[in-house]
Amino acid sequence: MKEKRTGLKPFISLVLSTNIPKWFLTIGLIGSIITMLVGLSIPLLTRELVDGFSVESLSITLIVVIFVVFILQAVVDGISTYVLAAVGHKIVSRLREMMWFKLIRLPVSYFDKSASGESVSRVVNDTGIVKDLISQHFPQFITGFITIIGALVILLIMDWKMTLLMLIAVPVTFAIMMPLGSKMAKVSKGVQDETASFTGKIQQTLGEVRLMKSSSAEQVEEVNGMKGIMKLYEYGLKEARIFALIGPFMYTIMMFVIVAIIGYGGIRVAEGSMSTGSLVAFLLYLFQIIYPITSFAMFFTELQKAKGATERIIEILETPEEEGQEGIEKDISDEPVHVESVSFAYTEKEPVIERVSFEALPGEMIAFAGPSGGGKTTLFGLLERYYEPTEGEIRIGETPIHALSLASWRSQIGYVSQESAMMAGTIRDNLTYGLKDSEKITDEQLWKVTGMAYADQFIKAFEKGLDTEVGERGVKLSGGQRQRINIARAFLRDPKILMLDEATASLDSQSEHAVQEALTRLMEGRTTFVIAHRLSTIVDADKIIFIEKGNITGIGSHQELIESHELYRKFAEQQLT
Repeated sequence: MKEKRTGLKPFISLVLSTNIPKWFLTIGLIGSIITMLVGLSIPLLTRELVDGFSVESLSITLIVVIFVVFILQAVVDGISTYVLAAVGHKIVSRLREMMWFKLIRLPVSYFDKSASGESVSRVVNDTGIVKDLISQHFPQFITGFITIIGALVILLIMDWKMTLLMLIAVPVTFAIMMPLGSKMAKVSKGVQDETASFTGKIQQTLGEVRLMKSSSAEQVEEVNGMKGIMKLYEYGLKEARIFALIGPFMYTIMMFVIVAIIGYGGIRVAEGSMSTGSLVAFLLYLFQIIYPITSFAMFFTELQKAKGATERIIEILETPEEEGQEGIEKDISDEPVHVESVSFAYTEKEPVIERVSFEALPGEMIAFAGPSGGGKTTLFGLLERYYEPTEGEIRIGETPIHALSLASWRSQIGYVSQESAMMAGTIRDNLTYGLKDSEKITDEQLWKVTGMAYADQFIKAFEKGLDTEVGERGVKLSGGQRQRINIARAFLRDPKILMLDEATASLDSQSEHAVQEALTRLMEGRTTFVIAHRLSTIVDADKIIFIEKGNITGIGSHQELIESHELYRKFAEQQLT
């Protein structure tokens, strides 16, 4: 189990890894400090104005100076606020970029274990927490700290007795605020985790909205959704309770100190040992000190949240990427595929494939048959290199496929699955998806491959043709239409190896006939691997491999297996007679 990294060092390292724009950060902090220093001069100028206040002696120069100071403070504050916000947005942009680039390069096994909605929440929400700390709370903490020190020095010089009276409230404030800040940090971390979980559940439900509707599961999802909503509501109430303690407490302390200062200061003014202007200045400095002290609790709360977010961001960034990003480039045309003693298990206790061996010669059609759960789809995952074998080796010619770069290997494989996977966008976007220089592919090329896949007729029937929007996951198209576009995409890639995962399993008979004709045309001259529950689609295969519980129990042609394999013969009798 990985050590949890919630200290300050991992957070600082993560921020520095984003190539933080140091000059902008420096300018922003200097601007904030200048704003603070200018702010410290205002009470002193106010003292001079109050002490010398009369219509006759009204100093125009002093009024102009105060006016200029206010304008200067506003301008510098505006510039520093913008610059610091820009730094924060730059950091969060870079963090999101790092996380997105990482996520799309993680192995399929990562997404088998992690809900996609939670990963989305990490990219969007957790990085936003880091941004807020850097661009808002950190500058406030720095300038607030300096403001308190500067104001206290000035106040001690002005009147140390009244300053000490005021400072009695500081330890009381910290004694109450720090435990509340620690409690708030725990609540905030709970909010982050629950938000991520809730986001994942919502995304999953809406992503499978047709399943929900067809199952009449609206009430079930209402209950599930309300559980998440209520948890977030409860966390919100916990935050509200803490703020309900912090607000009135700080107000009470502040009013107590103000009343004490005014009372004591009023006596001093009446005695003549203190001027009215000095008392006004003292109160203004008091206000300048109180606000930073109240913001410190919020800073430490946000710091705890950011450290928690950092832990989860680093967890994603340190997850190993798919092996094989680097590797040799090789043309696999006319090369046989050798699978030798390959075993695979998702977990150590659950082997899925055990010592599977076979060979596919160039141009052969190799079909996989057998009961559901036997390991056929997992074997495809190994050939696609979604997973690496736990034992054994897969070679193309004499080269192990793990020695090839993933880009080189996968670019030469055409994959057509039963899910008819499509991305939101146009038909054109889906045909050219993932291809380099896709903008250079002409309409003539696209119409050619759609014609080869028997898809051109229905595409031409759409008002916008190739630019027709297909909707999320292609929901605006029928299953047969989606499948034929997938086949056209495979034609466009001109793969050397073709993999068909029950490509006609979910289609009606008319669509299946059209798709099967397109697949037959696509398979010509290519090494083809086929998974099919319907034996009618694979009776002409060069070799049928029968898999049961992860083991090959028969290899041969359709006729050979009927004669030698009892279970295959039963399958054939049920489906073909």
